[in-house]
Amino acid sequence: MQTTCEHFESNKDELLLQHEIELIESILESKAQYRKVVKAAIGKWVKDFQSGHIEIKTVDDLKKLIELDIELQKNEI
Repeated sequence: MQTTCEHFESNKDELLLQHEIELIESILESKAQYRKVVKAAIGKWVKDFQSGHIEIKTVDDLKKLIELDIELQKNEI
């Protein structure tokens, strides 16, 4: 039989674990949304480049988008 103190500690641990799970889920959801935005931006950049609206001198924007996409993928759990 658990004492009141043990029961309290058990509930505290469960609540802490639940909070950590919710936090991780929220972070993963945000990263998924950011990746969608980055992918859309990359697609738009490529489309604009192919149509001649972007010149080679602005490739740095694409590089930054790709680096951001890679960084978002790198830290996935």
